[in-house]
Amino acid sequence: MNFSADLSLALPEVILAGGALLLLVWGAFQSRANAVFTLAAVAVLAAAAVAAVVGPVGRGFAGGLVADAASSFAKVAIYAASAIAIPLGQPWFRRRGINNFEFPVLIVLAALGMGMMASAGDLISLYVGVELHSLALYVMAAMHRDDAKASEAGLKYFVLGALSSGLLLYGASLIYGFAGSTRFDVIAQTVSDGAGVGILFGLVFLICGLAFKVSAAPFHMWTPDVYEGAPTPVVAFFGAAPKMAAMVLFARVLADGFGGAADQWRQILVIVALLSVAVGAFAGLAQSNLKRLWAYSSIANIGYAVLGLAAGDAAGVQAMLVFMVLYMVDVTGFFACLAALSREGRPMETISDMAGLVKERPGIALAMTAFSLSALGLPPFSGFWAKFYVFKAAIGAGLGVAAVIALVGSVVAAFYYLRLIKVMWFDAAAGAVDKPAPEARIIAVALALFTFPVVLVALAFIDPLAAAAAAAFGLA
Repeated sequence: MNFSADLSLALPEVILAGGALLLLVWGAFQSRANAVFTLAAVAVLAAAAVAAVVGPVGRGFAGGLVADAASSFAKVAIYAASAIAIPLGQPWFRRRGINNFEFPVLIVLAALGMGMMASAGDLISLYVGVELHSLALYVMAAMHRDDAKASEAGLKYFVLGALSSGLLLYGASLIYGFAGSTRFDVIAQTVSDGAGVGILFGLVFLICGLAFKVSAAPFHMWTPDVYEGAPTPVVAFFGAAPKMAAMVLFARVLADGFGGAADQWRQILVIVALLSVAVGAFAGLAQSNLKRLWAYSSIANIGYAVLGLAAGDAAGVQAMLVFMVLYMVDVTGFFACLAALSREGRPMETISDMAGLVKERPGIALAMTAFSLSALGLPPFSGFWAKFYVFKAAIGAGLGVAAVIALVGSVVAAFYYLRLIKVMWFDAAAGAVDKPAPEARIIAVALALFTFPVVLVALAFIDPLAAAAAAAFGLA
């Protein structure tokens, strides 16, 4: 394949890279982001999403980049979540005297890295994509430089991220040494009858590095502190698009590279999934800060997504993709609610802050109730359908015991969601709530409507698209 054909396969990445450079030059001249600048960043992401849908399929750059139904599905979801993060975050920073242009540029660069993760065809492109998006996330975590917690969050994320990169690289080097190639298709031929001890050790380290990126237990230690310290709109972004990219990369590595060793890596994933559900459910019970609480909620929910992947077949991957799309709506919407709320200029971030919210801001309270019930998995909200897909795939793959244990974890986690709802609806108000930020309120209400009833219609489109994406991995 010639270079022009390779570039056509990488058209979404070319658009994002070129757009980021143009935005960077534009921002350097005007030194601050206005509405036109923000819209331009969103337009770049929209153009990349269109290119991912209509672009050609195939392998380019000596197999290092894969364009298929799975990458298109993931990129559209990733770019949509990234586009929502820009109008949610830029006004939030502006109200706090931080009107720099870097935030939209960093979002676009992170989206570029996440797109490469979704299209990774070998260990080198995997690492480049992971590091490109991670570097942008480290900076965004610490963007509120006058806030000590934000600086601490950025530093912790960077240091622990460097550790995970070391695990990732060590695993990749072992795999390359024993398989003789970095390409997933060549590695798949080497492990067609099962992975040898050396490759299996490398795979374990690789899984550990990827588990950090999705904040799966026991590699979750960074998540509560980073979620609590980072700016609220940034956390809304952290909880959505990067998790989707990392889970698709997880599936890409295991299905394309190690499909022949499914019986070996499935055991590891089941342990990681159940441990994540347990840590997220039980540790969340002790939290009073809502950002930390939803950090543990995200750990538990990633456990459900990993359980779907552990099924090791196309139905499991499809369940994981549906789950991640619906979970992205919940987490983005909940943090949009937090970004909209303040009392006397102070952010409302604890459970006690939400006392009597339904009397002060009924629209936001209803939205937060919808997201909490959805994350809980109550029918007919979107979270119920997400877990339904995962449990169905797990049971179909013979993981019925693991599915029951995960379901018990979901029941335990229900306590902290219901406690928040009780405080909002039945406790006495703690004081007048400031007028909500309009952009955050609009995003929160729109996403709440998606959790129900729009999801009932949306699933008719998401389900077949996820099935086609899962089929692209070639699992039985």
